[in-house]
Amino acid sequence: MAPHDNSKLAALADLGQSVWLDFISRDLLRSGRLGDRVAQGVAGMTTNPTIFDKAIGQGDAYDEQIHELIDAGRATADIADALIATDVQDACDLLRPVYDGTGHADGYVSIEVPPALAYDTRKTIAEAHRLHDMVDRPNLMVKIPGTQPGIAAIRQTVADGLHINVTLLFALDAYEQVVDAWFGGLEDRVARREPIDDLRSVASFFVSRVDAKADHEIGELVTDQNDPLVRSRLEGMRGTLALANAKLAYRRFLELSATDRWHRLAERGAHAQRVLWASTSTKDPSYDDLLYVDNLIGPQTVDTMPEETLAAFLDHGVVRRTVDRGADEARDRVEQAAHLGIDLKAITGALQVEGVSLFRDSFAGLLASVERKRAELLTGEERKLSA
Repeated sequence: MAPHDNSKLAALADLGQSVWLDFISRDLLRSGRLGDRVAQGVAGMTTNPTIFDKAIGQGDAYDEQIHELIDAGRATADIADALIATDVQDACDLLRPVYDGTGHADGYVSIEVPPALAYDTRKTIAEAHRLHDMVDRPNLMVKIPGTQPGIAAIRQTVADGLHINVTLLFALDAYEQVVDAWFGGLEDRVARREPIDDLRSVASFFVSRVDAKADHEIGELVTDQNDPLVRSRLEGMRGTLALANAKLAYRRFLELSATDRWHRLAERGAHAQRVLWASTSTKDPSYDDLLYVDNLIGPQTVDTMPEETLAAFLDHGVVRRTVDRGADEARDRVEQAAHLGIDLKAITGALQVEGVSLFRDSFAGLLASVERKRAELLTGEERKLSA
C-alpha cells in the first residue's frame, strides 16, 4: 500500500527526490500553513513574478508594509522590491532548519532576476548579486533563465559563489549548455583555489507546458492530414512528449554525471546540479492530474509543486521510482514525432521565448498591482485627512 500524507514525502526523499512548494504569499507564511507543509516534508520553495503578482494583488496582507514604505517616500519599484524581499527572507528563515538539517542540500527559497534582463548577461549578473545581497540569507537561490545570455551569467555567478536555480529550461541542447556553465563556474573557482563544497544549483525543466504546446501543434497537423493511419499516429502523440523530453533530460543528467570532468569536480567536494521538475500541474483536464509528478520520481531530482498539485499527490500520488523508466521508448517517441512533422526542438525553443515574455508581463503586472495598492492607500489617507 502506498504511504499516506507526510509519509509520502518521506518516501520520496528515500528515493532521492525533494519536494519544493511552487508558491509564496504573506498569508501562507504568517498563517502557519507553510510551517505545516514543512512539517509534512516540503523541503524548499520556488517563486516567480507570476506568483508574486497574484499574492500582492489580492487581499490586504501587504497593505501595512506598503503604507510604511509610502510614508518612507519609496517609489513603486522599490516598494515591490521590499515586499518580495520580506517574503523571501521570512521563507528562508522558516526553511533554515531544513537547510541546516540536510547539510545544505535543501531548504532553499528561489528569487528570480527580472525577466526583462533575460537577454543581457552583464545586467543579469549584477542583478543576481543585488538580490543575493538584498535578501542576505545563506539558503537563497537566485533564478536565472537558461537563455544564451543567461548561460554566460550562470557560469559567472556560480564562479562568484552564488546558489543558482536555472529556470525556463525546455530543450535538451540548452540543458547541456547549462550543465557546461555549472561545471565551468565550479572549475573557475577551483582555478582560484576557492571552495566548491557548499555550492548548490538546480536546473529547472518545465514539463506540462511542452505538452500544452505540442498538443496544439498536433491538433493542427491532424486537421491537415487525410491519411487515417497518420492521423491515428499523431493522436497517439498527445500528452506524451513532455514526459519523453523530461526523461531524456534525466538520462543526459546521468550521462554527464559519469564524465571525467564531473568526477574531477566531485573529488573536490562538488555537489550535483539536481534536475528540478517545474510546471508539474496538469494543464489538460482530460489527463491524469498527477501525470507529470508520478512519472518523474527518482534520485537527484526536485519536484516543485503548486499547492493544489501537492495536495493531490498527498491524497492519491503513487511513490515509486519512475524517472528512468522508458527512457529508450522516450527517445523512440521523439524520433517518431519528428517523422510525423512534430518538431520538438522548435517547440521547446519557442516555449523558452514565450516563457520569458510571460514572466515579463507578470513582472509588469506585479508593478501595476503595487502601484494600484499604493494609489488606493494614498486616496484613503487623503479622505481621512479631509474628513
